[in-house]
Amino acid sequence: MLQCIFLLSDCGEVMLEKQMAGHRVDRSICSWFWDYVLSQGGDSSKILPVVASPTHYLFQIYRDGVTFLACTQVEMPPLMGIEFLCRVADVLTDYLGGLNEDSIKDNFVIVYELLDEMMDNGFPLTTEPSILKEMIAPPNIVSKMLSVVTGKSSNMSNTLPDATSSCVPWRKSDLKNASNDIYVDLVEEMDAIINREGILVKCEIYGEIQVDSHLPGLPDLTLSFANPTILNDVRFHPCVRFRPWESSQILSFVPPDGQFKLMSYRVKKLKTVPIYVKPQLTSDAGTCRINVLVGIRNDPGKPIDNIRVQFQLPSCVASTELSSNCGTVNVLADKTCSWSIGKIPKDKSPALSGSLLLEPGLDRLHVFPVFRVGFKIMGVALSGLQIDKLGLGNLVSQPYKGFRALARAGEYEVRS
Repeated sequence: MLQCIFLLSDCGEVMLEKQMAGHRVDRSICSWFWDYVLSQGGDSSKILPVVASPTHYLFQIYRDGVTFLACTQVEMPPLMGIEFLCRVADVLTDYLGGLNEDSIKDNFVIVYELLDEMMDNGFPLTTEPSILKEMIAPPNIVSKMLSVVTGKSSNMSNTLPDATSSCVPWRKSDLKNASNDIYVDLVEEMDAIINREGILVKCEIYGEIQVDSHLPGLPDLTLSFANPTILNDVRFHPCVRFRPWESSQILSFVPPDGQFKLMSYRVKKLKTVPIYVKPQLTSDAGTCRINVLVGIRNDPGKPIDNIRVQFQLPSCVASTELSSNCGTVNVLADKTCSWSIGKIPKDKSPALSGSLLLEPGLDRLHVFPVFRVGFKIMGVALSGLQIDKLGLGNLVSQPYKGFRALARAGEYEVRS
C-alpha cells in the first residue's frame, strides 16, 4: 500500500505532495532521496526504480525532467508501485499535452484531483484516461476563462461514470461513435551496440502495439500473430484476457475507446541491423582526422528515412573543420556534432570527413566519441513480427480495419 506520492523537479524541489488517508510522510524523505541521487552521480534517470531508505521503500520513475516518487513501509509487489507511477505519468501527459515542471505547477489543482481519483487509501483505483476525462475535464482555455468569470474552479463531474462499476471499467457500456473503424500500429525501436571492431555486441527490439479504436457498443476482439514465439517480456493493457494468451498466444480483449497501448514486448538477440556506420579516427601532431561512412547493410525492403548521426566531441577538441558529401553537418555550442543525412542516395554513399584541432600540449586524442544513430522505416517491423488476423465480434456492422508498421532507432550506438 502506497502512503505518499511526491513529484520532484530536476533540482529536487517538491512540486506536489499527495498523502494517503491515515498516513503522514515527512518531506525529509525527499531530501534523503535527492542526497542519494547526488551520491550516485546526480542523474535521476539512472537510479534504480526501487530504493530502500532507512524508514521507507521508495519507488521512482523519471519522465521528461520530473521524478515521480512513491513511499511505503509495508510489503507490497514492487511492480505494482512502478506500474502505478507509469500510469500517473501517462495520464498527466495525456491531460496536460506534455509533461514538464511548468505544466504541473500551472495545473496543480487538476493534477491533485487526478491523484485523488486514481488512488484510494493507497491502492490504485481508476487509471483509464477515457474514464478519468468523464470525471475530471481536461484543462483548456475555455474552462480557465469560465473559472475566472464565474469563480467556479472545480472541473469535476457531479456524477460517477457507469464504467467505474462495470466489469470493463475502461469503456462506456452505451458508447456510440460516428465513425466505425479501428487502426493497429506496430511500432518498434531497435537498440544496438557495435564495438570498435565493427562487431554487433547487442541488438534487440522494443515494440508496442498501439490501437486507435472507434467502435460502437461493446465489441469483443481477438488479435493473433503468425510468429508469436519470438516475443519476450510481454506486457498487456488491463483489457487483455490472460488465459487465451497463455494457452494459444491470442490477444482477446474489449478495447477502450480512442488511442491506447494494447501490448509491449521485446525481441532479443537479433543478428543484423539495417544500416552500418563506420567511423575512423587517426591523430598525431595535435590534429585528429575523422572519416565516417554510412550505408545500407541489410535492405529492409522499404526506404530508410530520417538517417542522422550524432556524437559528442571530446572536451580537448579546440576547433573543427568538418564536411560531408550528403546532408548537413552542424556543431552545436555544447560540442555535439549532428550530421543529418535524410535518405541515402542511390548514386553515392554518405561520408563525413574533416579534422579536429586539439588543445595546445596534446599530441593525440585519448578519448574517442560514441556515435549515436537515428533512422525511421515506414511499413516494416524489423523484428519480423507479423500480425495474422484481427477478429471482430459483437458488432452490428463490419468496421474499417487499418494496419501500419513503423521501425526506428532507439539506443543505437557505434563505438570508435
